[in-house]
Amino acid sequence: MSPSSPLDLLRDARDVTLLAHVRPDADALGSALALGRALHQRGATVRVSFAIPDEIPESLRGLDAGNLVVPADQVPERAGLVICLDTPAPARLGALAARLDGADAVLVIDHHASNTRYGTHNLVDDTAEATAVLVLRVLDELGAPLDEPIARCLYAGLVTDTSGFRRARPSTHQAAARLLEAGVDPDKLAREVMDDRPFAWLPMLAQVLGTARLEPDEAQGFGLVHAVVTLEAAADVRLEEVEGVVDVIRTTREAEVAAVLKQQGPREWTVSLRAVGKIDVSVAARSLGGGGHRLAAGCTVTGTAEEGLAAVRAALREAPLL
Repeated sequence: MSPSSPLDLLRDARDVTLLAHVRPDADALGSALALGRALHQRGATVRVSFAIPDEIPESLRGLDAGNLVVPADQVPERAGLVICLDTPAPARLGALAARLDGADAVLVIDHHASNTRYGTHNLVDDTAEATAVLVLRVLDELGAPLDEPIARCLYAGLVTDTSGFRRARPSTHQAAARLLEAGVDPDKLAREVMDDRPFAWLPMLAQVLGTARLEPDEAQGFGLVHAVVTLEAAADVRLEEVEGVVDVIRTTREAEVAAVLKQQGPREWTVSLRAVGKIDVSVAARSLGGGGHRLAAGCTVTGTAEEGLAAVRAALREAPLL
């Protein structure tokens, strides 16, 4: 590798800030914590952070074995190396995007097709199943030991971003086998990260499912199913419960695309988009200011819920077929 390569940055790093996107999922936070732990073991000062919410989502707290996560307001304005993980564009960092300007170098590690290559150094591979896969490659190149806490973080990213290995290749299972050999308990981890719900999730889900509608002629005739999560419906549940709604909606047999609008304010909605395999929803999301993967993407829309849905319908009509 050249002297200015990403690996040389990591080998020489002494002060490192690792950033996940707002409302981090298991791949974003797990990747940041795994790489952060490895760099800490090499002697670097390490901090991991994200802008929203104010603390680690409850389902992901078991990943921070080394207590590396710090609140966003404790991230220094000027830092040595800033590493952005699973984050395709600076806007997804929220308020922490401002920290990029004060960094000596910015390394982006990501697998989103919509990544804008905004770092001084970029490790972007949109064929990778998860950012955790790229971090595992980096750790191998660094010769970092694969202990159980690191393996746990990477496995969390891998199992969630492949939807429980439904979008897996032989190499995916080979990577998972290495992580299991490092000591990961797959049943315990999957329950903590994916399957552990409070009772309040059930009445919330019942209310949201009452809003579900199927539009068989939308999404270029392949079918669109959508639902709306209002602030009132989500008042008694955690962020991760709201984020999990799309995984229920997307099981609709008659729809190629599932969309869930989640209210953030009086006229602001975040949108989760999922496709089965015919429509590239990442392009639709990008047209609305968001991004993501071909089969899983998101964006933010404004207006009423119906106005937001109208924007989503229009974007899907122009999205390319796969």
